[in-house]
Amino acid sequence: MKKDTILEVFGYLKSKQIVSGESEFSEHWLGCSDSYMRKLRSSQSEPSLGAVAICASRLQNAAEQFEVLPRYQPLAQQLVKMSNKCRSLVDADSVEFDLS
Repeated sequence: MKKDTILEVFGYLKSKQIVSGESEFSEHWLGCSDSYMRKLRSSQSEPSLGAVAICASRLQNAAEQFEVLPRYQPLAQQLVKMSNKCRSLVDADSVEFDLS
């Protein structure tokens, strides 16, 4: 499920011409090497929880920058939605402590 979300984010950012390709997305939005997306695709593995968390944070940061300009508010709202989706994946995978 994490992989589907990351692919959705990449597709959206590419459709809005915010990223030009997987290498740029891997480096600037996931905080990984430029070949990270290729590695995920070829190995059929899921992205790391850290990469998803970084993506959530960067999406939120970008949304905050875009939302100050009225014409970019729809874009900012979509970025927030995607950030929240990534955050929910991180939260779902977090450790629960038994405090009893």
